[in-house]
Amino acid sequence: MYKQNRQHHFNSRRSSSGSQRKSRGNFSRYGKDLDHRLFIKKAEKTEVKSAEVVDSVSETTFAQYEIDDKLKRNISEHGYTVPTEIQKRSIPEILRGRDIIGIANTGTGKTAAFLISLINKSFLDRNQRVLIVTPTRELAVQIFDEFKLFAKGTGLEGVALVGGANIRRQTSILRHKPHFVIGTPGRLKDLIQRRELNLALFQNVVLDEVDRMVDIGFIHDIKYLISFLPSVRQSLFFSATVDGKTQEILRSFVTNPITISVKRQETANNIDQDIIKVPGKKEKIDVLHDLLIQRGFDKVIIFGRTKWGIQKLTNNLQSRGFRAVAIHGNKSQNQRQRALEQFKKNEINILLATDVVSRGLDIDNVTHVINYDKPASYEDYIHRIGRTGRAGKKGIALTFVD
Repeated sequence: MYKQNRQHHFNSRRSSSGSQRKSRGNFSRYGKDLDHRLFIKKAEKTEVKSAEVVDSVSETTFAQYEIDDKLKRNISEHGYTVPTEIQKRSIPEILRGRDIIGIANTGTGKTAAFLISLINKSFLDRNQRVLIVTPTRELAVQIFDEFKLFAKGTGLEGVALVGGANIRRQTSILRHKPHFVIGTPGRLKDLIQRRELNLALFQNVVLDEVDRMVDIGFIHDIKYLISFLPSVRQSLFFSATVDGKTQEILRSFVTNPITISVKRQETANNIDQDIIKVPGKKEKIDVLHDLLIQRGFDKVIIFGRTKWGIQKLTNNLQSRGFRAVAIHGNKSQNQRQRALEQFKKNEINILLATDVVSRGLDIDNVTHVINYDKPASYEDYIHRIGRTGRAGKKGIALTFVD
């Protein structure tokens, strides 16, 4: 259906861009007030770039940075040659020991920026320990996986501290004093209260996706964590936005920081965005079925509003013969991680999720994002559809509307 009505939707969007801009910012809880035209945008022609989206005018390469040769080899083996804008501007400052405020959207390469810099610092001085705080379990595990790739052969150890995983195993690893600790606020707070984690031992601290941590209610936990940190430390703060609440955190976190802003536009030019209207008496699930059997829907993420709704939809798709799996808050950490691995390895081609995975995850070659339920806000929409169209490749985002 979306193929038949695309030109009409795109024309109507162009004729109403002024009203579209005014409509952003006053949304109901479940996105009922979101103008449908926000979900329609024709992708522009784009070139495919290797690794991550890069600054085409930059001649800087990772080989030029003052970092250890072993780390340079790991970066090269990981497929990185030319740094992204956030990497190009922040890595030299982090290597100099500066505090950083990085204003950058997900997908800009900020994870590699702070990992590369701090791995080099810890490799050169084994007394340097690093704490990285993230909003979700999935993002913490992804950063930990990136750490293992970049730190290969350095002898540096790390641990991911997330809820839903075996806390005894985590405390056992902590007693060996790993160089990198990556965790979510809730689990970190739990381990502090159990006296298994002493934040005073960490001279380097990263707060990643701070706006998301604030959005999902972690502001008091973050302040609690900051209260245990040593006064002398290197502090790196990354967020897509900095509003009043995130400013509260900034004031007590960074010292004489340098601000680096490389925010992308709200949605990428290489994502083709359109809406899906359910016609007449046809069931919504049947419309989704008809989409998924079309050619080109090779690797699809479907977002829904509730854990119950996503699980029900997954069961329905599985009964129809689709290779689908769900991740949401009622799944254990092992179940969620196994589902992500199956999706990354193309063992399944449809991943259904609540907004818990809409930020930070970097999964290659996602062809489509489908918003089966509308997002609660335009910001949530941006982060959902950012799972496709990565590394400069074209992606498609489709949103079901009433």
